[in-house]
Amino acid sequence: MEKSHFFAHLARMNLIQRWPLMRSVSTENISEHSLQVAFVAHALALIKNKKFDGNTNPERIALLGMFHDTSEVLTGDMPTPIKYYNPAIAEEYKKIELAAEQKLLSMLPEEFQEDYAPLLDSHCINKDDYVIVKQADSLCAYLKCLEELNAGNHEFAQAKKRLEKTLQTRSTPEMEYFLNTFVESFNLTLDEIS
Repeated sequence: MEKSHFFAHLARMNLIQRWPLMRSVSTENISEHSLQVAFVAHALALIKNKKFDGNTNPERIALLGMFHDTSEVLTGDMPTPIKYYNPAIAEEYKKIELAAEQKLLSMLPEEFQEDYAPLLDSHCINKDDYVIVKQADSLCAYLKCLEELNAGNHEFAQAKKRLEKTLQTRSTPEMEYFLNTFVESFNLTLDEIS
């Protein structure tokens, strides 16, 4: 039986720090971030289905959220201002991400690669599901900015402004519902939400 290093790599998600160029009050790794994205993506899918006549699979979308940054165990987390500095860099980095996805997929025993491809390979992911995960990813980054700003860390002020624009461009009724229903609580203290 051939040995697989797939899950040993995934276990290293907790070693990949997000926001590597930012001074953070509370550090965040991609494992923590991916779980939060899964929670939020699941909620967005439920909201879409229950409030806006959607027909999504919330559990599948939650899984996509869990796996959405797994390629970063091979690439690290590239800061957004660098990743999208210009179209050429963005295009080249996308190629690196795709290669990392394929490398991760190849680490699995062959009989499971087909099962994991729709979670790991961005070419195989349903585009409508991907949109929801990207919305959740942006929302979670925005929530991180709120957390840092509320802790007095102004390092995240520009990131918050940038993410507000991103949220506007990715806006959907379910995202607006989430923002209006859940986000204000992130500005409150533990006593205020208890």
